[in-house]
Amino acid sequence: MVTEMLSGQRVLALDLETTGVSTNRDRIVQIALLGSMEDDSPITWEALVNPQRPIPPGASAVHGIMDSDVREQPLFSAFSQKAFDLIDGAVIVGHNVRRFDLPLLDKEFLRCGKSPPEPKVVIDTLELVRRLKIARPHRLSAQCQRYGIDLRNAHDAAADAAASLLLLWKLMQENPAPFRRSIEDVESWLMHGDVRDDASELGRGMDDLETLDPLGRIRIDGEGLVLSFGRHRGKDVSQIIDDDSGYIDWLLSPNGIEDDEARSKLKEYISSIRNG
Repeated sequence: MVTEMLSGQRVLALDLETTGVSTNRDRIVQIALLGSMEDDSPITWEALVNPQRPIPPGASAVHGIMDSDVREQPLFSAFSQKAFDLIDGAVIVGHNVRRFDLPLLDKEFLRCGKSPPEPKVVIDTLELVRRLKIARPHRLSAQCQRYGIDLRNAHDAAADAAASLLLLWKLMQENPAPFRRSIEDVESWLMHGDVRDDASELGRGMDDLETLDPLGRIRIDGEGLVLSFGRHRGKDVSQIIDDDSGYIDWLLSPNGIEDDEARSKLKEYISSIRNG
């Protein structure tokens, strides 16, 4: 079965409700993570978060969370360790989670003075419906309606997280062929498509590149450095600097690249790009 690729993995759907749509400036008002641990025991965790600012009326109109609902709730820092322990090393599922939820969450961790967690892989169901060329509209509510998934509580974090997990299961059952590969390869396919096979006429594959660090997380491709893991797998570091600065900060920490010499070389590479 195609779901075997998730066997033995911690698989958690993530959704956030926020004060707005800026991953740099807006704040979390609700977080939900649900799914299962490595031993298949269920996980359901959700919390309201005090964003330390008024919630704009437009945002409240979407998710229904008012200032009065969060005024007495804890700050994100109170939940940061719990969120880190669940997300770090997990398979994270969500709709537009790679470009919105995770970058915004990374900013919250950095505000707490903590390194963000690093998922093992990210399976973004928005990327998936686009990669499978499923008819528009691609928003979560429309896809749930298409596949008969109950989403009456749309824009509640727990409801949206559960819906994205169910949507993934439906898509895997209906389109099994792309999932008969490793979960890392599935993520790479979602992000880049099947644009390059290892050792093909299109160029060297990831395994052919020299490694910068002992774990092979960063590969040397000519004068560039390419990530071989995580949500930016296959990208040159130079592509990530402007798009996801929080990820770069994490990468330069001991929690990101553990080897001191490799981290020093990575810092030099990033500094040369930033300084032109």
